[in-house]
Amino acid sequence: MHPLIPPGADVRHVDTPTGRLRVLHAGSARPDTTPLVLIHGGGTDNAAISWYRLFAPLSVDREVWAPDLPGFGGSLDVPPVGGPRALADVVVRTMEALDVPRAVVVGVSMGGDVALNLALDHPDRVAGLVGIAPGGLVSTLHHRYAQYWAWRSAHLPDTVLFPAARLANRFTRTAVHAIVKDPRSLPVEVVDEFVREASHPRAARGYMRYNQATLGRHGMRNDLTGRVHEITVPALFFHGRDDRLVDPAGSRRAADLMSDALRVEVPDCGHWAQLERHDRFLEETRGFLARIDRVPPASRRDR
Repeated sequence: MHPLIPPGADVRHVDTPTGRLRVLHAGSARPDTTPLVLIHGGGTDNAAISWYRLFAPLSVDREVWAPDLPGFGGSLDVPPVGGPRALADVVVRTMEALDVPRAVVVGVSMGGDVALNLALDHPDRVAGLVGIAPGGLVSTLHHRYAQYWAWRSAHLPDTVLFPAARLANRFTRTAVHAIVKDPRSLPVEVVDEFVREASHPRAARGYMRYNQATLGRHGMRNDLTGRVHEITVPALFFHGRDDRLVDPAGSRRAADLMSDALRVEVPDCGHWAQLERHDRFLEETRGFLARIDRVPPASRRDR
């Protein structure tokens, strides 16, 4: 089975200091609109899965780029780099290689954590921020026992961790039920690609390294709650109310702490909110982008 390509997208490859990354692309650069950079989630996700329903409609009036991060999708053979700050640096180097000086950055789950770090560490690169059920906004996982066992599992030796992951990945199709509120809301192509990715011998190694970097014994090492107020660009948080993987409370707190943030919490929707409620996501995102596009290019850099 050939790798999934979203409708309207084409495949490119770009050389970065980390390695040669696959990048999905659509649309054309325009002086009156801001380009988009889309950052996928963790597990066995990739750019084609996260953004399958969005490439065609989002690229109607702007250029859209979506890299596969090291250790994911079409970049599976590139060695993983670890946590969200390192991944944010990879995205910046990818933008440089693609000659994208500034963009609205959209991230889902792990990719939302990366996007937040990008806005904090490289503010000149970010014209706006969209976080879909973003990671990096909670101090612990549910309770201290869950935190401890997640930390312990993530730090098993590779000789144990990788075989255990391969065994767990056999049940990926069933795991979709924990990710979304209603699996019937997902395109069949997306689920099939998610399962195909999980069957690869090196599947999810990028996510394992991310977990090792972010899971502490007593709490999360990537909690940005105390820093999100430093992000001054416009932000939109889009979160399913029934998300069982990432607590919507993190998005609520972040939106309250930031100076220019909107929050949309969608009922009857799980973790993959941009796939489950893509029509609502498009409506909210188009309004958000229109607001950013109205700001003259020179003024965008001064925000």
